[in-house]
Amino acid sequence: MRFNLILSAMPALVKAADVHKSRSDGGQPFSEDKAWQSVGAGWRQLHGNYGEMGFSFEWHDFMAQREMDWGQSFHPGSVEICLNLAGHGRVSDGTQELSFAPLTAGFYCQERGRLTAARSPAQRHQFLTVELSPSFLRKHLGGNEANLHPMVRNVLRGKQLVALSELIRLNAEHQQLILSLRHPPVFASAQLIWYQAKTLELMAAFLFHTPLEDEFFCQRQKRLSQDRVDRVIAILKNNLVEPPSLEALGKQVGCSSFYLSRIFSQQMSKTISQYLRQLRMEKAAELLRAGRLNVTQVAMEVGYASSSHFSVAFHETFGCCPGLYPLATPTQLSGRGK
Repeated sequence: MRFNLILSAMPALVKAADVHKSRSDGGQPFSEDKAWQSVGAGWRQLHGNYGEMGFSFEWHDFMAQREMDWGQSFHPGSVEICLNLAGHGRVSDGTQELSFAPLTAGFYCQERGRLTAARSPAQRHQFLTVELSPSFLRKHLGGNEANLHPMVRNVLRGKQLVALSELIRLNAEHQQLILSLRHPPVFASAQLIWYQAKTLELMAAFLFHTPLEDEFFCQRQKRLSQDRVDRVIAILKNNLVEPPSLEALGKQVGCSSFYLSRIFSQQMSKTISQYLRQLRMEKAAELLRAGRLNVTQVAMEVGYASSSHFSVAFHETFGCCPGLYPLATPTQLSGRGK
């Protein structure tokens, strides 16, 4: 399954000095500059400040010409969550290794540079990281240690040992979350509290530990339903022009069309047809930004036989007609008035 994300520029939300630098546990300045110097614009901070706020969201999108050491970017004492969309990477403590493949996630705790990490050469890497300071974790997770992952419990207790989590598969819900983190659906003035809320959401999703053998039947059913939804999304992404019928989708994922419609709406808060339209609009926006196709050609590329129907759908989604995108979006227009 491939997850195609819309690539767009986003203005920095904090000062450049705050993006890279904080203090290590020993009080010495810590900088990520060296780790990401070779990728240039392929690294950028989305929001936060590790030293002052206790969390930092960072997006990475680059081609690795040779094996790249990204362990230099790990803050001493931090817990970092990595949501890996594309490319292969690994993190090792010398005795065990966490190996990231596309559409996987995991987290790890760094202490005094003892973790090593590398990104594979000759690959495009796309991943989002969330850095969490011990003080931020204690503030929001203190008193809720019973079901926390053992690594996180140790951090809360001041035992900042080097440790790696298990590998976690990214599902459709996680992928939607990553997309929203890169393109927050709120005004700039609201982004601080929005990103704070998303930090807590990610902590709840990844840092609590439930052994698979203790899952109840309903949890196993939910997992199976999510797998089916993930497979449907993958099929739709690969067939934007001629998507399968609902009946055909049901056969491909092993359930009735009625049941598939119900679980898809429950998981994604959209019908299958509404989600297909969202995928088409995201792809159309990507093609329009590239500037190589005109509006009619883009409409055909995403499965619209009528350019007028495409224009209506695009306007409803982005607030402007496709011929003016992205210069006439509400965000761009409001920015000009400031």
